[in-house]
Amino acid sequence: MQKLFFKTAVTAAALCFSSMALAQQKYSVSGTVKDHKNGELLIGVTVKVNEDPSISVVANEYGFYSLSLPEGNYTLIISYPGYKDFEQTIKLEQNTKLDLPLNQEDEKIGKIDEVIISGVKKDKNLSTAQMGTETLSIKNIEKLPVLFGEKDVMKTIQLLPGIKSNGEGSSGFSVRGGATDQNLILLDEAPVYNASHLLGFFSTFNSDALKDASIIKGNSPAQYGGRLSSVMDVKMKDGNNKDYNVNGGIGLISSRLSVEGPIQKEKSSFIVSGRRTYADLFLKGSDDFKDSKLYFYDLNLKANYQINENNRLYLSGYFGRDVLGLGDTFSTDWGNTTATLRWNSIINSKLFSNTSFIYSNYNYKISLKSNDNTFGLDSQIEDWNLKQDFTWFAGNKHSVRFGLQSIYHTITPSSASGTSVSSFPRNPRKSWENAVYINDDFKATEKLTVNYGLRLSTFSVLGGDTFNTYDQGVITDSRFLEKGEFGKTYVNLEPRITANYRINEVSSVKGGYSRNTQNLHLLSNSSSGNPTDQWIGSSYSVKPEIADQISAGYSRNFNHNNYELNAEIYYKSMQNQIDFKNGAQISFDTAADVESELLYGKGRAYGLELIAKKKTGRLTGWISYTLSKTERKIDGINNNEWYNARMDKTHDLSIVATYELTKRWSLSGLFLYSTGNAVTFPTAKYELNGQTIFQYSSRNADRMPAYHRMDLSATYEPESTKRFKGSWSFGIYNVYGRENAYTITFEDNPNNPGTTRAMQTSLFRWVPNITYNFKF
Repeated sequence: MQKLFFKTAVTAAALCFSSMALAQQKYSVSGTVKDHKNGELLIGVTVKVNEDPSISVVANEYGFYSLSLPEGNYTLIISYPGYKDFEQTIKLEQNTKLDLPLNQEDEKIGKIDEVIISGVKKDKNLSTAQMGTETLSIKNIEKLPVLFGEKDVMKTIQLLPGIKSNGEGSSGFSVRGGATDQNLILLDEAPVYNASHLLGFFSTFNSDALKDASIIKGNSPAQYGGRLSSVMDVKMKDGNNKDYNVNGGIGLISSRLSVEGPIQKEKSSFIVSGRRTYADLFLKGSDDFKDSKLYFYDLNLKANYQINENNRLYLSGYFGRDVLGLGDTFSTDWGNTTATLRWNSIINSKLFSNTSFIYSNYNYKISLKSNDNTFGLDSQIEDWNLKQDFTWFAGNKHSVRFGLQSIYHTITPSSASGTSVSSFPRNPRKSWENAVYINDDFKATEKLTVNYGLRLSTFSVLGGDTFNTYDQGVITDSRFLEKGEFGKTYVNLEPRITANYRINEVSSVKGGYSRNTQNLHLLSNSSSGNPTDQWIGSSYSVKPEIADQISAGYSRNFNHNNYELNAEIYYKSMQNQIDFKNGAQISFDTAADVESELLYGKGRAYGLELIAKKKTGRLTGWISYTLSKTERKIDGINNNEWYNARMDKTHDLSIVATYELTKRWSLSGLFLYSTGNAVTFPTAKYELNGQTIFQYSSRNADRMPAYHRMDLSATYEPESTKRFKGSWSFGIYNVYGRENAYTITFEDNPNNPGTTRAMQTSLFRWVPNITYNFKF
């Protein structure tokens, strides 16, 4: 009897356990999210379960999503700004692959959509743990007034808090006290080492070829590395795989044209986008400048092929060049070349793989000729890069990224040739940079989200050159490494964590810490940057730069998320910062080593960032303000005391607005104000051999005049047909004619040689523009 009872009880328990296990059985629904009209994969789409709104997932940058749910019937709600919400009913009985299409909103809705998107849904700023991140809408920045009428993501990000322009017309920028080289700029995962055309008046990014652009200010996830201050991640369009499209624009100084379409309908596609300025054509009408050259061009190419439902190949490239010259007397050209071969693979319903082979090259050349004398200067940085990245949707609470990256750098230092200098080129310096990383986006509770990760990076100096060690510019050691020989290796561990706690439906608080390291360094004597600035790698004297940043923020939305307020404070401590010593002499002959002119120390940056947005209605825009300080302390400079870094600006204000006047007309305007750059002005002078020599005291203790200007533009969109759409853009840059200082130089006053006068150079007073844009 007892045996029978025991056997019955065990059987009942087993059946109960089996039923519970069956009830808890979970299946995955996964796939990609695409634009229904053109087949473009959409980045960062929210997929939410209607029966339990707390369960949601965000598609990765390749459009892949995955949800794990118990067996049953569900309604998925898919949402993305600029697109109509889409509902999909499913009966989940097994692991299911489900690709989701989204339709763009109609033109009326599109016109009043938000100008800048802060995430994948209106209250994303309240729910995500990621801090200091902005994602730009390529579609909606086109109406903002910019220099020469070219819509430009690089110019647009400089209107956001914590991101400061390096100067008039410059596409270079500083993020939270970092130098220009401390920003990692990626185009389809390939590093872009000089993201500017025409000395910074244009950026390398032709917006017609772009799908998405985002910037992360320091608190980047672990899959990003190699720079201290920010990551700007730009992705090109894949190309329409359903229909052929042509779009472009004709402006006063440049024109552009893009063609995209299917190679094999709904299976493969391409896009080709080109742009060129033609200022040189106007110069030919002048006898004095008819032999001059002044133009740039760039070309974006991309193609993709779907091997099967789980595998797709992508090949993309960028080619850009600037050419400036004055007959046979002077010429300079510089440019970038990038290429990315990418393989996306859906390994299973939870695991997504991206394998990338990446090439990047930046180089410049300068030629001078005077009578029988010639002079040439050139430099190059070249990368070969392998990246393996996995996205693992471990559950509805965990989205894990992990992988590795390996980069082989070859840097050819700036070297001269010609009749009056040594003609022997410098040896290229080679190095190998590697990293492994893991990052988890964890929904701990309904209110708490945590993003944490770890990156282990290494940088090895490789042989083929002589390496000196310096102390305050004096050689203390020298060694030659044979080709292929490993020299100094630096190893750094980089932890990152950010957390978001949602207080209620309309507000949240955030906090975070991150460590970043940097092994490539740009040597520049100017705040705005020049094409001839030279890159160097970490070596025996030059150590990796390290930055530790802590930040905290508060977000609040108003009026059903139509208004948004974000505030962040940050403090960043930096090690191994680099600057030129006083009176540095930069030489390009083979005997010179630029490292002998460098000094090293520490830095700090701290500040407050505020941004208020109005995201819907006829009037949209934002107001951003930054209060900040950034300093350096380097032995041998400024009596070993703290001094202002070149990029230090106390105040930075941007006001941006777009107003839909009628169905056909829209008006846009922006106002900028910022404290002038920190500079060093002379404090005394003396005469030596008939020449005036100026004396300088504290480094960067003076200021350029404050910078401010207002820009206005108007856009007219005539009635469009089913196949053709056109628009006119009219604008004026610097409406009230402010003569902002580009440079200030000093010279003897010709009327009173005992005194000194300052000479200010300004670039633009008023710059009108007219551009015609078309698409068919």
